[in-house]
Amino acid sequence: MLRTPSAVRDAERYTAHNYHPLPVVVSSAEGAWLTDVDGRRYLDCLAGYSALNFGHRHPALIRAAHEQLDRLTLTSRAFIHDQFADFCRELAALCGKDLVLPMNTGAEAVETGIKVARKWGYQVKKVAPGQANIIVADGNFHGRTTTIVSFSTDDDARADFGPYTPGFTVVPYGDLAALEAAIDENTVAVLLEPIQGEQGVVLPPEGYLPGVRRACTDRNVLFIADEIQSGLGRTGRTFACDHEGVVPDMYLLGKALGGGIVPVSAVAADADVLGVLRPGQHGSTFGGNPLACAVGTEVVRLLATGEFQRRSAELGERLRAGLEGLLGSGLVAVRVRGLWAGVDIDPALMTGRQACERLMDRGVLAKDTHGSTIRLAPPLVITSDEIDHAVAQLAAVLAG
Repeated sequence: MLRTPSAVRDAERYTAHNYHPLPVVVSSAEGAWLTDVDGRRYLDCLAGYSALNFGHRHPALIRAAHEQLDRLTLTSRAFIHDQFADFCRELAALCGKDLVLPMNTGAEAVETGIKVARKWGYQVKKVAPGQANIIVADGNFHGRTTTIVSFSTDDDARADFGPYTPGFTVVPYGDLAALEAAIDENTVAVLLEPIQGEQGVVLPPEGYLPGVRRACTDRNVLFIADEIQSGLGRTGRTFACDHEGVVPDMYLLGKALGGGIVPVSAVAADADVLGVLRPGQHGSTFGGNPLACAVGTEVVRLLATGEFQRRSAELGERLRAGLEGLLGSGLVAVRVRGLWAGVDIDPALMTGRQACERLMDRGVLAKDTHGSTIRLAPPLVITSDEIDHAVAQLAAVLAG
């Protein structure tokens, strides 16, 4: 008897319905492959929204976690542990920044960035008390806390969660003139995703990110890059900003930083920005814990070799070629940067959800968003043959 139907029913019965998962129940995984409770294997083309950039159970990351589990897992930040300095130093070096503030989830990193930017605005830029403002882009996805959804333009994320937090101005993504016009004496930061993942892997217009960098520099405003999904090798460079030679004032990192093992996030910036914080003004019991730091340090060392960035860039071109070959055969648009793709299916053919269900039936797991768009973000350990397999299965779905 198959175990999947009853496991799905139990999950639906005892869980708040804040997700609409595909009816697959995973029991084990390795590399780019998942196995469900009935023994069926699936090619993972989502990678935990980029949290699994290094694949499932990467040997070096598992080894680091096991070794740390046998020694020490938590101290709180009331004390210093022996993994903390290495993690912060090596991550700061990877980012080219002075300091790192470790947290747990991506949303915590974003909230931290907002707090730091406001404090910097009051202490350094001398914005009038209570007037700090941050510019964000429409179509953004930075998390789901009450503050973050206050500047979301996605009604599903925002509706019925008010009253909303003030202090944000929303401008169209990719519209540099609108962004420049929105900056005033109370603007402390511009917060952007270099590539909008949840929106469907939407790439910025050429020259947009350098223009944002210039505007922020000229007007004494912090440029905060949310690289939680786009960073750490996903796009073929360490950071998505690297594609246009842009260095933000602050990186927000997460997802892949925990190696698919533990939640790890971080804010990286220079001392003149992160240095505004003083003891007692911000923190987290689990932020920068020994287990997180041990795994995070190994993640940074994997990235320091450049191997995963190269794989993402090279295999991403293969993915691009395969997907673009389906334009006109069920796909109406393809956007690819490294091993990250958004594909728009002809809405007359099927929805994104229907496409993902049919891919699941063919042993490939992906995720839909915004109607007829699906996102592909396989682990960076995927092979060229596996990419070809995923594209072939999508072609078969589109062909009916």
